[in-house]
Amino acid sequence: MPAEIKWNNRFNIGVDSIDKAHQKLFSIVGKLVALNEDTAKQQHACREGIKYFKSYTIKHFADEEAYMQSINYAGYAMHKSLHDNLRDKTLPALEDELKEQDYSVESVQHFLGICIGWLNGHIMIEDRAITGKNANKWVHQTAEDEIESLSKAILQGLQILCQAKSQVISLHYGGEKFSTDNTICYRLTYVSKHKEKGKIQLYLVFEEPLVLRTLTEILGEDIKRIDKTSIYAMKILSEQFVDYIKSHFTFDNSYRLEKNDMMTFDQFVRTFDKTYPPYSLLFNSKGKGYFAFCAIL
Repeated sequence: MPAEIKWNNRFNIGVDSIDKAHQKLFSIVGKLVALNEDTAKQQHACREGIKYFKSYTIKHFADEEAYMQSINYAGYAMHKSLHDNLRDKTLPALEDELKEQDYSVESVQHFLGICIGWLNGHIMIEDRAITGKNANKWVHQTAEDEIESLSKAILQGLQILCQAKSQVISLHYGGEKFSTDNTICYRLTYVSKHKEKGKIQLYLVFEEPLVLRTLTEILGEDIKRIDKTSIYAMKILSEQFVDYIKSHFTFDNSYRLEKNDMMTFDQFVRTFDKTYPPYSLLFNSKGKGYFAFCAIL
């Protein structure tokens, strides 16, 4: 990660108060990145800096929401739900991880990585949509109770199949890079014998530490690197995982697994190019790595 994060004018949306607030947020994150590289100052300074980042972010959200209401922005409800999700789900989950790991360098890097990725995606896509600089990509607005139900099933699946007690990071994951580690990505395509029903594509993304710890639990020995055996094992596990949670989708007996493709993380992110998947969630398996689940129905 760069030692200094500089503001880029491409982030400007054309509303002075909002642009200044975004610059301030980037400045705070930039200082936190520098602090995290200074071990002597890291823990206390980062702890206070993260508190300030959170409080400033929440204030900015309120100001931005007031502006959207003042111009009768059509995408206000969805935009506000993204703010609520970061405030009520993502930041508390990341704070829990920081406390559990005593503000270790790795936990702070996770925090900063998620925040940088979120800010970049949110400003460039959601905030620029406020002023018409690009289209709103949240075409599907899935009911919150449906997403909550799915998230509970995924949490149970991670616990049962990966022996990983997990926490929801985001119910509206936007494809941000969440790891400096390698990831293993699978795309499972299900087709129906009834052609009019089309196909369902599910994307499962495992951070490397989660893969290694899962296989260590399964095999009873310390697995330290991902090899072809690991990849094949996680491929089968991904299918078993879907079998466990698929009752929470519009699956019926006519659907069957057509193929299970391995992808790069960059290929996975292209899923978000035109519209966001109706189901897109991110989880942290508390010290065991991150996991993303997306579905296009």
